Amino acid sequence: MYRAELLERLRLPFTKARPEVDETPLPNESPSALAQRLALAKAQAVASVNPSALVIGSDQVADLNGQPLGKPGNFERAVAQLTAMSGQLVIFHTAVALVCHESGFSQQETAVVRVRFRDLSREEIERYVRAEEPYDCAGSAKSEGLGVSLLASMDNDDPTALIGLPLITTCKLLRAAGVVVP
Repeated sequence: MYRAELLERLRLPFTKARPEVDETPLPNESPSALAQRLALAKAQAVASVNPSALVIGSDQVADLNGQPLGKPGNFERAVAQLTAMSGQLVIFHTAVALVCHESGFSQQETAVVRVRFRDLSREEIERYVRAEEPYDCAGSAKSEGLGVSLLASMDNDDPTALIGLPLITTCKLLRAAGVVVP
């Protein structure tokens, strides 16, 4: 949903597809490598059934002191993630892969966003999680919504990266594939 809304900004025709990809981290896999592997796997899965299509795959992994934080899935895990991130620097790796099996095109890049969370009380965390239910977001915070109130600072080169699809990076890959943007 978030990525489709972002992609609509580019005014290019597209179709959404949800690939079935196991998102379990491999042993000793860094958060950045995990995001890259999953973005490419998602793009390749869709491209395998649509070989002439130019397919975008993307994945985001939050990195807290080298440990990957995925989607929490429920209230308790979201509270636990945000408690662990309170007062901490969290690095969000948002990987994008662009693949076309027919042409053999395959490129990928990762946008990095460094986010400093405020010192958060248990009450603030629970109030936020109840209000926004960020169960499908890596790191349990939606910066495009109320989650921005949890942050002390953000450092990035692509303001859409934290939402889930770095459009500056995506445009670069699309141009490399021959797509005219704008």
